[in-house]
Amino acid sequence: MAQSSDDRLRIEAAQRDPSRFGDLYEENFYRVYAYVVRRVGDRHRAEDLTADVFREALADIGKFEWRGVPFIAWLLRIASRVIADYFRRSGRETGNPVLHSEQAFTKETERSAMLFQLVERLPEMQFRVIQMRFVEQKSIREIAGELGRSEGAVKQLQLRAIENLRAQMEGADA
Repeated sequence: MAQSSDDRLRIEAAQRDPSRFGDLYEENFYRVYAYVVRRVGDRHRAEDLTADVFREALADIGKFEWRGVPFIAWLLRIASRVIADYFRRSGRETGNPVLHSEQAFTKETERSAMLFQLVERLPEMQFRVIQMRFVEQKSIREIAGELGRSEGAVKQLQLRAIENLRAQMEGADA
C-alpha cells in the first residue's frame, strides 16, 4: 500500500512540473512495453506504440484524477486504446479485418483495473507478497529474506492471495 502513496506523490509532482514525469516513465516503461509487445507481437511496432502511450500520458497527466488505483492501470488503459487504434488503422491500410475488437480491449482493461483494485484490498501480508513478487519481480527467497519469513510461508501467502483474487474475479464475472 506504500506503493500507492508513492504513485500518488509522483503523479502530483508530475502534474505540478511535467519534467517530473520522467520518474513515472522510468518506473512503468517495462510493464507498458511488455503489455504492448504481447499484443502486437512485433518489437519495433511495440516500441513505437509504447512511445505513443507515454506521449499521450504526458499530455494528459494534468487530467489524471487519483482514485486509489495504481497509475499503471491508467497507462494500460491508454495502451489498450493505442493498440486498438493501431489495429483499426492497420486493418484499413491492408484491407484485412481488424484482428482484435475494441470491445475485447475494453473488457481486458476493465478486468485489469478490477484486479488492481482487488490487490489493494488483500490482507497486508498477501498484498506485500504480491507486490514484491509480481510488481518488483523479486524471487521467493528475496521476499522471504525481506519479510523475515520462510520461503514456504511466502509461497503460502502468494498462493492464498492468488486464490483470493481468482475467487473474487470469478465472482465478478458471474
